[in-house]
Amino acid sequence: MSSDNAAQDAGRGAPSDSGPEWDVIVVGAGPAGASAAHAAAVAGRRVLLLEKSELPRYKTCGGGIIGPSRDALPPGFQLPLRDRVHAVTFSLNGKLTRTRRSKRMLFGLINRPEFDAALVESAKGAGAEVRTGVTVSRVEQHGPEVPDRRTVAVVLGDGTALHARAVVGADGSAGRIGAHVGVKLEQVDLGLEAEIPVPATVAEDWAGRVHIDWGPLPGSYGWVFPKGDTLTVGVISARGEGAETKRYLEDFIARLGLSGFEPAISSGHLTRCRAADSPLSRGRVIVCGDAAGLLEPWTREGISYALRSGRLAGEWAVRIAEAQDAVDARRQALNYAFAIKAGLGVEMGVGRRVLALFERRPGLFHAAVTGFGPAWRAFAEITQGKTSLAEIVRTHPVARRALSAMDRR
Repeated sequence: MSSDNAAQDAGRGAPSDSGPEWDVIVVGAGPAGASAAHAAAVAGRRVLLLEKSELPRYKTCGGGIIGPSRDALPPGFQLPLRDRVHAVTFSLNGKLTRTRRSKRMLFGLINRPEFDAALVESAKGAGAEVRTGVTVSRVEQHGPEVPDRRTVAVVLGDGTALHARAVVGADGSAGRIGAHVGVKLEQVDLGLEAEIPVPATVAEDWAGRVHIDWGPLPGSYGWVFPKGDTLTVGVISARGEGAETKRYLEDFIARLGLSGFEPAISSGHLTRCRAADSPLSRGRVIVCGDAAGLLEPWTREGISYALRSGRLAGEWAVRIAEAQDAVDARRQALNYAFAIKAGLGVEMGVGRRVLALFERRPGLFHAAVTGFGPAWRAFAEITQGKTSLAEIVRTHPVARRALSAMDRR
C-alpha cells in the first residue's frame, strides 16, 4: 500500500485484526468500476480497485460521451475530449444521405484509454487504492476462505485471498463476478471497429461531425467518430451474423472512401444486455455496468449506463459494508437493485421496444430523423441529456402509439 493510502487509512481508522482489510473491493477499472470506487472512497471507506490489465489499455468503443454520461462524472472531472460534435450525417445503408446540424454541442468524443485512466486517477484522488495486473479467479462468501460471515473473500489468480465487507463486480459482461451473481443475458450483439489514421485534410473534413448509417442487417448500424487524426469506424449487429457484419464494415469503409488507409487497430467485441429478471446481487456482492448487462438495447450505448450504475453501486456498497448481518446486507442489495431497475431498467425496457421497431422499419427512423423536425430535435435532446427515450415515449403520443402497435404485433 502506498504511503498516501496508508495515511488515509490512519485518518479513517485502520482495520482491526479481526476485521477485513477493506470495506469495499471493486473488481474492474473501467468507467463502472472507477465510478464505484470513487463513490465508496468519497464516503470515507477503505476501497481497493482491482484491474487485470495495465493502464492505460485499449478498449473497443466508439467513445461517444452523451449528456447523461457528462452528468454522471465525478465532480470536477475534466473530460479529455478529442472532438465536439455539432453535426450528424445520416444514411440508410449508404443511401439517402443527409446532414443535420445543431448550434449547441450534441456530444463529445473521447479515446477510451485516456478516459478510463483519468477516471481511475479520480478514484485514487478520492482515496481508493488501485492495483493493476491483478487477476481475480473467484469470490467466496462461505467456507474456509471466509472466517467472518460479514465478509467476502476475493481470491486472486495466485491464490491470495483479500477480504472485504462488500464487493462490486465491474469486470465486464464475461467476468467472474457476473457469473458468481448469476447474471442472465437476453440480447448479445457483435461490434466490429477500426481505428483509422487519416491525413490532416481528411481529418479536417470530419471535424465536429459524425456519421450514422442504418445498416442492412436487422437492428444494425454503423458509425464514424472523428478523434483528431484518427477516425473510429465501426458497425454492430446481432451475434450470429459474423460474416455479414464483417462485410458490412468493409462495405461501409469503402463507401466512405477510407479503404486506402490502413487501420492502426482492428477489433471486435460482444455487447450483452441483461434479461429484465436478471439478478444484480448475491449476498454482499453486487454488479454494475457491463458486468450486470446494463446498456441501452437499441444503440448499445454503455458508457452512461456504466457511469450511472457504477456510482449507485459504490454508494450502496457502502451501505452493504455497514450491514451487521445477512438480513440487512440483503436488504441493502435489494435496494440497490430497485434503484437500478427504477431508472436504468425502465430506460432499457423502452430501448428494447424501440429496437424491435427499428429492426422492422429502419427506413421509418431515417425518414423521421432526417425530414421531421421534432424527431431531429428529440435526437439532439437525447444526446445532450435534456431528455431520454423513456421520457419521449411517455410524453409524446405518436411515439407511444408506434411502440404500442409494435407490442401488439
